[in-house]
Amino acid sequence: MKLNIKRLISFLVIGVMGCTVFAQSSALLSYKNPSLPVEMRVQDLLSHMTIDEKIGQLLCPMGWEMYEKEGNKVTYSRKFEELIQKQHAGMLWAVYRADPWTRKTLETGLNPVLAAKTSNAIQCYAMENTRLGIPVFIAEEAPHGHMAIGTTVFPTGIGLAATWNPSLVEYIASVISKEVRLQGGHISYGPVLDLSRDPRWSRVEEGYGEDPVLSARIGASYVRGTGGGDITKPYSTIATLKHFIAYGVPEGGHNGNTAFVGERELRENFFLPFKAAIDAGALSVMTAYNSIDGIPCTANKHILTDILRDEWGFKGFVVSDLVSIDGLKENHRIVDNLQDAAIAALSAGVDIDLGANSFSELVDAVREGKIGESAIDSAVYRVLKLKFEMGLFDNPYVDPAQAGEIVRSPQHIAAAHKAAQESIVLLENKGNILPLKKNIKRIAVIGPNSDNSYNQLGDYTAPQERSYIKTVLDGVKAKMPGARIDYVKGCAIRDTTITDIDKAVYAAKNADVAIVVVGGSSARDFKTKYIETGAAVASTEAINDIENGEGFDRSTLDLLGKQLDLLKAVKATGTPVIVIYIQGRPLNMNWAAENADALLTAWYPGQEGGLAIADVLWGDYNPAGRLPVSVPRSVGQIPVYYNKKNPKGHEYIEITSKPLYHFGYGLSYTRFEYTDLNIIQKYADKFEVSFTLKNIGDYDGEEVVQLYLKDEYASVVQPVMQLKKFERIFLKKGNEKRISFTIGKEDFSIINKDMEKVVEPGEFTVMIGSAVDRIKLQDEIIIDYRQHYYQ
Repeated sequence: MKLNIKRLISFLVIGVMGCTVFAQSSALLSYKNPSLPVEMRVQDLLSHMTIDEKIGQLLCPMGWEMYEKEGNKVTYSRKFEELIQKQHAGMLWAVYRADPWTRKTLETGLNPVLAAKTSNAIQCYAMENTRLGIPVFIAEEAPHGHMAIGTTVFPTGIGLAATWNPSLVEYIASVISKEVRLQGGHISYGPVLDLSRDPRWSRVEEGYGEDPVLSARIGASYVRGTGGGDITKPYSTIATLKHFIAYGVPEGGHNGNTAFVGERELRENFFLPFKAAIDAGALSVMTAYNSIDGIPCTANKHILTDILRDEWGFKGFVVSDLVSIDGLKENHRIVDNLQDAAIAALSAGVDIDLGANSFSELVDAVREGKIGESAIDSAVYRVLKLKFEMGLFDNPYVDPAQAGEIVRSPQHIAAAHKAAQESIVLLENKGNILPLKKNIKRIAVIGPNSDNSYNQLGDYTAPQERSYIKTVLDGVKAKMPGARIDYVKGCAIRDTTITDIDKAVYAAKNADVAIVVVGGSSARDFKTKYIETGAAVASTEAINDIENGEGFDRSTLDLLGKQLDLLKAVKATGTPVIVIYIQGRPLNMNWAAENADALLTAWYPGQEGGLAIADVLWGDYNPAGRLPVSVPRSVGQIPVYYNKKNPKGHEYIEITSKPLYHFGYGLSYTRFEYTDLNIIQKYADKFEVSFTLKNIGDYDGEEVVQLYLKDEYASVVQPVMQLKKFERIFLKKGNEKRISFTIGKEDFSIINKDMEKVVEPGEFTVMIGSAVDRIKLQDEIIIDYRQHYYQ
């Protein structure tokens, strides 16, 4: 493909930071004056815009076709020119995205330097070759790293939640935000705040688990890391919260299906992470594909306007999920044409059409009097205001050299390594087999996930150079350079025709220890088919590894393919077996829990996962990850989340109703003692809870202390217990520390019969422990507003 000469010249001019293409004079236009207040500049610009230009600002088409690349030269594409001139698009999504769906590869996609140059070319054309010179917002997927080539890949959301470390997540988000901005992006899609109560659902990996308090703390920290809503900072992004609302509890575990939840349940649980993230500064919210009580979330005025804007005071913009406005016609079938879909979404409170199909119909809708132009103006105002606040009208350009130097820097790689270490959960350690001795001579590394780089990265990850990704085999080799290491894949994740279990058995028999890495995969390939939303089409014909990630819902949680056969065969050799699950959802671990000498889950640990796992196996890092979800024994138990409402429930005929592993659970190489619980009542509804934590084991280590509350009697049914506070604490062996939590009105409040948030007097049980099933200390407290309390 030959680059257009005019566009190539434009590229050469703006290749570093600027743009000098001739444009019409706008010196007299107030919105161009950076000394004026933002509100005045927005109103002035609106007064100059036609209805076509206004609606263009509400369109967000797919961005990966907006550039042309030839070798190391890149500029905007002819398609981008047409998009700007004909539709006046104000936003692009996923310009730098590379994956099988976009057909962008390491060869055809953009590295950080070329990404920055592409952004400059796009901005130059939009600013200097259009009537009003409005810069373009670039929105990028960034839930666990910027989804682009050459960026830093962190553990997926479920792994970040397993760290139980909000401050670490805040720093990670700052790294991600910085990498997005360095390449010319402005909006980061993430965090994903969907509470996951059904592990069959294909997107469990993206969110922060089943609990609203943990998700709220992690999500708010993520938003603070992106800048906390202060987009005047050079590396701040506009964090987009996904997906509003109750998307993670679809009927049957089918992605996008109806969610059966009432408003009280929404207010008590599902709203909490979103409200916390908005309070932390989030300026964008994405709608969800599902419906609630017959109303699609993308057309639900009650949640998008009455609650989000009027009740919570949200000042940012609402963006549809990809073609979810079209889905009002195609999927939910509440309208029979795209124009009515657009009117329904805009009227409900949606500002941006991700996909840009339906809102294109609003031009005629306004001209035909079907919707007022004032509704368009309100949405456009929200978009333009943030463009002005970010400074894009004054300088939308970035420095490609900086992108090349800082994106995926050693400091960022170190953060990915730390995140992977902290996300690993030790589930079993029989006979204290771990940590392994460093004088081991013969090691067998076995399993389909022991040396598959893409299987450990998770969904929403771009292709990366193989040398950038450290697998378990890489980690073992780096940790034990003097040992004999035999690697055998053993089997595939799904394909039952590709096995070499006999070779795995031979390797295990001749080893001092067998490290077997099994689990799942969200790694997409170019044989997978995709629907318009980017979700995969599950197929029985293409036997690749992928069994997780958007569109890959499951009817069971069992290990697929011959993985269980592989585990049993290696166990039969008599060699000690360390089993590691690399997975995006809590898969069936029953056999491993009973038979493995040690069992760990590393989730999708990101690019440094293999090194982090080796650190844990050999004791250079003492694991302290904790489960952010309950692990079921059977799909028949689902849902098995810990904070169910009273009554507690009884046992099944076949098995217990208890999960295999409880929420909050995780082992360490050391032991901790909890003593001396003391509760001081400061006010009627404010208490200081303190206790002593001591490391009584043989290793330095971290403990995640957890405080749960139980409301003994209330006017509406309450959970059997609910997490309220937690902290990840490091203690050297033999050391102790006094831990203190303050619990107050927010922790005791409920949603009463009148949908009011209140604190009801009565008795509460305070529980302190290391997991739902490992409560170490507890006491009763009473809230009585008739008494007076003094500090």
